[in-house]
Amino acid sequence: MGFPDRIERTVEIAHPPGQVWAALTTAEGLGAWFGDEATIDLRPGGTARMTWTDGPTAEMRVERVEEPTVFGFTWQIYGLPEDDPRRTYVEFTLESVGAGTRLTVVESGFAQLPEDVYRKAYDGNAEGWAKELGELVAYLDAG
Repeated sequence: MGFPDRIERTVEIAHPPGQVWAALTTAEGLGAWFGDEATIDLRPGGTARMTWTDGPTAEMRVERVEEPTVFGFTWQIYGLPEDDPRRTYVEFTLESVGAGTRLTVVESGFAQLPEDVYRKAYDGNAEGWAKELGELVAYLDAG
């Protein structure tokens, strides 16, 4: 394939891992910074859902829970039909750094896409993670 399979972003957050973990893995946290409303069954195989008042609903399947360091889920790929079985895998890794947290998010699975869908999905999510991680930091800073 001639294009990247993964998006990776790292952000330094001036809050301890426990606070960042709660923002990533609770309905209250996810609904405050990522979507407008969220539900989550925090266990491997559990489901999660985020809705946006002015937009779509994202259905997720929890894949990995290693509190308080790793949280992973799969979700539908933007630009594909709702019944398409292909998904990308998103993994958050939290690392304690001083009094704060280094958060790395990696979304992988883009290489499985045809070129016309790839560009829309990859570029949209690359831009989306930059925006959403900024919103996560703002949410934690306001709390």
